[in-house]
Amino acid sequence: MNIHSCCSWLHRSTRPTFFSVAVIALVPLTGCNRKSAPGATASQPQTSVIRVDVGGDAVRVNTPTAQFVLLPSGYLQAMLAADSGQRTLDDPPNRQAQQLVVGGKEISDLTLDLPGAKVSEVAGKLGALGKRIEIKGTSATTGLAETLSIEVYDDFPGVALLSAAYQNTGNQDVHLDRVSIASRTLNASLADSQAPPYDMWSFHGASIRWGKDDVLPISKKFFQENPLGAPVETEGDLGRVGGGIPVVAFWTRNVGEAIGHVETLPLSLSIPVKTQADGKVHAAVQLSPQTTLKPGEAYSTPRAFVAVYKGDFYEPLSLWSKMVDREGLSRPSNNEENYAISWCGWGYEANVTPKQMVDTIPKLKELGIHWATLDDRWFNNYGDWQPRPDTFAGDAIQKMVKAFHDQGIKVQIWWLPLAAEDGSGRYGEHKYVFSDVVKQHPDWLILNKTGKPALMARNLPTLCPAVPEVQAYYKQLTERFIKDWDFDGHKLDNIYSTPLCYNPKHHHKSPMDSVYAMGDVYRTIFETTRSLKPQSVTQSCPCGTPPSLAWFRYMDQAVTADPVGSAQVRRRIKMYKALLGANSAVYGDHVELTRIRSVGANEEDLGRDFASTLGTGGVLGTKFTWPDYGPQFKNVALTPEKEEYWKKWISLYNQKMLSKGTFRDLYVIGYDHPEGYAIEKDGSMYYAFFISPKEATGNNPAERWTGDLELRGLGAGQYHVTDYVNGKDYGTVAGPTGKLHPEFVDNLLLQAEPSSAH
Repeated sequence: MNIHSCCSWLHRSTRPTFFSVAVIALVPLTGCNRKSAPGATASQPQTSVIRVDVGGDAVRVNTPTAQFVLLPSGYLQAMLAADSGQRTLDDPPNRQAQQLVVGGKEISDLTLDLPGAKVSEVAGKLGALGKRIEIKGTSATTGLAETLSIEVYDDFPGVALLSAAYQNTGNQDVHLDRVSIASRTLNASLADSQAPPYDMWSFHGASIRWGKDDVLPISKKFFQENPLGAPVETEGDLGRVGGGIPVVAFWTRNVGEAIGHVETLPLSLSIPVKTQADGKVHAAVQLSPQTTLKPGEAYSTPRAFVAVYKGDFYEPLSLWSKMVDREGLSRPSNNEENYAISWCGWGYEANVTPKQMVDTIPKLKELGIHWATLDDRWFNNYGDWQPRPDTFAGDAIQKMVKAFHDQGIKVQIWWLPLAAEDGSGRYGEHKYVFSDVVKQHPDWLILNKTGKPALMARNLPTLCPAVPEVQAYYKQLTERFIKDWDFDGHKLDNIYSTPLCYNPKHHHKSPMDSVYAMGDVYRTIFETTRSLKPQSVTQSCPCGTPPSLAWFRYMDQAVTADPVGSAQVRRRIKMYKALLGANSAVYGDHVELTRIRSVGANEEDLGRDFASTLGTGGVLGTKFTWPDYGPQFKNVALTPEKEEYWKKWISLYNQKMLSKGTFRDLYVIGYDHPEGYAIEKDGSMYYAFFISPKEATGNNPAERWTGDLELRGLGAGQYHVTDYVNGKDYGTVAGPTGKLHPEFVDNLLLQAEPSSAH
């Protein structure tokens, strides 16, 4: 990357070669023409409240909520301001904090000139006020000169941004292998003297493996690489996942820290996390430039961040989302249909027929469901997306859509953008053929380093999203589905990351151009659909993993993405409420996935935990089959007994519409027991509490709990509390924190209504 155009890679349209470096002069990032934060006015105070103290032993940055201290080792210590004094997890090591590997050797003589630190005002998009500090450093053994930059904004007082530029000031080439920034050494014993150093909870935004927990406690021998941006290979026919949200967070009851990057491109890097031999937890934003700097040339890192906060992963994800929003990835507005319950035809699996879909209409109307999804395998092949001749021959799809519309039900269509078949491989029962789009446009394919088609999810070849003709093709497909076939939205599935492209005919500046351009195709689909049908719903599902920075802004409805059990449903809804906003629409996926039993290769979806979606502010979903089509669908068939249960919960959802309420981050996962959630809506507070086996008591320890509960976030005065699922009256409590001592099984959903309104 040429530092003379140091801002160019921040803008999606430029498709930069971030990790290639060739510059003659080192130009600080302050030279970039970044705009002030949106909403800044002349009436705002013109003096930053942030104070910087430059000393010989440290550079201290004080904000209203935190203190950041840069030590001689390069470690930026973060401390949270609290009534009882500063709190931190940082336990800086007695060694150089910035990892720098040159020519296969780790460099340990990087020295920072702390007394020479230069302080100036910020000039970035994260706000009009703040401080920027630049510190020079040198490495005598390599001839590298470093400029370490720290930015802290008044609008984000708990966050410090870090970036570094390395210039070769010597006379010989320097090969830069690896660089790490925002390095952390965390010790939970600093927050709780009785806890071992690793005893903390964590969130990992990397897309690694279907079904893996994103929220989990750190163990004594924990290690996770957390690759981000580029595809990640997995076992079996799933193929590749990858992408992810570039945030890793850690927390105890009273203090937490998070690191990641704030660039708007899905950069290829990692945030490895490891419990060390001494029990402390190490993490860092790690880059692998693998570039040679000639004399005078320089390499610059992206902007990493260190955040210190109180709470669980919700707070740093919300902060990160607000930062990238200001950087240009703004959230779309919601429409009313985003919150509607949806039924999905996947209960009938891959060989669903028009008759099975249409026959369900009377039951959908009876239950109060007015959205349906035509799921996987209605099509002839990946790439052409024409109706499958053996099940949807002729105009069967158009007739099916009309039948739903005639009864007031909207319909989504399932598909997988960028995938195309080239005659090699299979997924499930479907053997791949040669799609017409590949026959007619073989030059559209992404090629790997060996010149062969690069594979994405389901081991499918990939059309390159950086090719303008490919983007135009997906606009045409979207128009076919929405305008010609009259669908009302999409279920975009199995979407992770795009392979790197080495196709010489595409003339990319970098193989990463295809990864960066993935979001452009999803934005095209989203915006084209909304322009044709403003009340459409585009749903995006990164099956079994967190979403990708590339496309997470281009959807109406997030999905908990094939959860493995109820806990993943709840925690992923909380994740998306942080990423997309406290009032965002998050589909809880099929309720049947809240309890999964595997028998050999046959998965049985037996769940009925609607509470984990309704109580957390999610959107209900189900994939039942009806009427009775035989024993092959017995696990998901809507029996008379299940029907009464489904009616009850769907009715509750439609009455309360908590998905439109405001998610309140009042409970800390891992430390508040039972697991708690809160929604504010129409003057009332709604609470949901869920049991995990270790929290249970009684004869059935997996189900029953009794004890004290706190109803947090209430206003002053009296509130009347009701279990709105079972109609039980708990009387009144006093705000701001109400006290209850209930006994319940599995979960407890409560409404606290001001007594004056009762």
